[in-house]
Amino acid sequence: MDTLGLVEARSIAAGVELADAMVKAADVELLRASTICSGRFLIHVGGDRAAVGTAVALARESGRALAGSFVLSGVSPQVLDVLKRSTSPEPGEALGVVECRTVAAGIAAADAAAKRASVTLARLVTGQGINGKSYFVISGEVAAVEEAVAAARSVLDAQLVEAVVIPRPSVAVIQTLISVGR
Repeated sequence: MDTLGLVEARSIAAGVELADAMVKAADVELLRASTICSGRFLIHVGGDRAAVGTAVALARESGRALAGSFVLSGVSPQVLDVLKRSTSPEPGEALGVVECRTVAAGIAAADAAAKRASVTLARLVTGQGINGKSYFVISGEVAAVEEAVAAARSVLDAQLVEAVVIPRPSVAVIQTLISVGR
């Protein structure tokens, strides 16, 4: 599985119907499907390029109102894994938090960050409760986190809201950050 598909439906009910149709139409894994702000429904599917392309095309051609959709090939396995579950950084590791204006920009930036440096993608929040924005959390050695954040900044340009590196975050901050919204 190296391809991610994302569909944002303008209706929750239509989104649920589309998620069902997408997984029935192609050999894709439903990584996440949930409501987001403004009564929209966000669907993430993973699989090989052809299958994900088929599933996303089905949604695009469904006649349902979509806010957007995309297919991202060659995505880091960390991006696909973190959509299923967050991981907790090891104590003593640095944290990078990158906030993005859109879901698509956040996923692309998280992918670039994970590929650029030896970091762990600990959390990726896509639109839920944050007005359609996204953010991700990476962890690792300070230099690696700084390099990964720099990669994210270069991908995001005007889509960047803010990016920070915290060299020695407190355990309480780590636990709260990773468990928010679970």
